[in-house]
Amino acid sequence: MTVRTHLLAVVCALSLGACSSTPTHYYTLIAPAAQGSAGVTPAPFQFEMQPVLMAVQVDQPPLVVRQGNGSLAILENERWGAPLGDEFHDALTGELERRFGSRDLAGLPKQSDQPVLTVRTDVRRFESVLDQYALIDVVWNLSLRADGSKRQTLTCSSVIRQPAGTGMENLVIAHQKAVSSLANAIAKTANEWARNTTARCSS
Repeated sequence: MTVRTHLLAVVCALSLGACSSTPTHYYTLIAPAAQGSAGVTPAPFQFEMQPVLMAVQVDQPPLVVRQGNGSLAILENERWGAPLGDEFHDALTGELERRFGSRDLAGLPKQSDQPVLTVRTDVRRFESVLDQYALIDVVWNLSLRADGSKRQTLTCSSVIRQPAGTGMENLVIAHQKAVSSLANAIAKTANEWARNTTARCSS
């Protein structure tokens, strides 16, 4: 076999290997923008979203799924479009912006005549079981401050389990719905608490 023929055989083998390899899929926690979200009454505060603390077992680019025997499987060809903590932050921020009727002002100038609500989240569990359910266990903290008044804080928690259909895409959609349910609880609590600081956490 000549050198040229050998090189051609190597190139063909590499090409066939590349074609037969498993493709990589990328997913996002950010749900498509909902229709009909205009006309929301703005919340009685400005808000800022802090970085998310994510459970270390799942805070990596590949999706991590729980298996029946208690083990975890790391799916190298099924990946988040960004680090999972960032995906969760951006997804929750977008959901809250729609519910509060205002944008996240983290790192941006604030108006001095309106209180500022700070939202912090600690994702203790982010559980994925293929073809069964998605579950999130989140401790979240609200902090409200206004010029000349004492800072108020409220800490709540939510455990949300969302049924998932068959396949990886449906599992991701279930997680998107879980984030949306979390946003509902945070927004309801924040609006009630900002008007009456004796209000408690909403489920």
